[in-house]
Amino acid sequence: MELVEEKAPKEEKKMGEGRIVVDKSYLYDEDKPLTVCKTSLFHTGDGFTAYDCDGDIIFRVDSYGRDNDEFVLMDATGKCLLTVKRKRPTLHQRWEGFLGERSDGQKPIFSVRRSSIIGRCTMEVEVYDGSGEEYTIDGDFSLRSCLIYDTEKRTVAEIKRKVDMSTNVMLGRDVFTLEIKPGFDGAFAMGLVLVLDQINGDDPVEIGDEQVHPFVED
Repeated sequence: MELVEEKAPKEEKKMGEGRIVVDKSYLYDEDKPLTVCKTSLFHTGDGFTAYDCDGDIIFRVDSYGRDNDEFVLMDATGKCLLTVKRKRPTLHQRWEGFLGERSDGQKPIFSVRRSSIIGRCTMEVEVYDGSGEEYTIDGDFSLRSCLIYDTEKRTVAEIKRKVDMSTNVMLGRDVFTLEIKPGFDGAFAMGLVLVLDQINGDDPVEIGDEQVHPFVED
């Protein structure tokens, strides 16, 4: 009689369980809202600074190259955490992420691509660590309204318009909120923001937007 080896059922990933893609320092135990501001140091769509609710800088973004095809995500001290680079040629606007400062021959740790080459569509994210982990980005980044969710349809991060709580006024699109859910890599989430900004970089600028400096929330 042939013995059949029983395989243990695959454990489902629990919400809040750590998922490191870039840096474990950016895993949080509770919802982590960041105020993300476009900077005036670069051309439109090229620079960002992200602050926490205390007004401390968490991430900065730098741009390399004249074609705006490569961007570097740094921490508050200037340490390079992640490089995102557009892969050419590609019909689906595929971007790849590299750990630290990218070097020639380095393999990417994730990729982002449009699900279709026609019209507005979702973005598909694939992580290259052998886990088969995938994410979907749904919504309209030009309106600062996006959800990032995993294969179980659980939201792991959200991009939304920023409201000044003191005046209850919605701020312009150059200032928005990136809310990171517990256990999701915040540096990875910020890297996805950079890609979304570039893919939607040709959208018209909203009339009436005013430049607003970050502020400390109560």
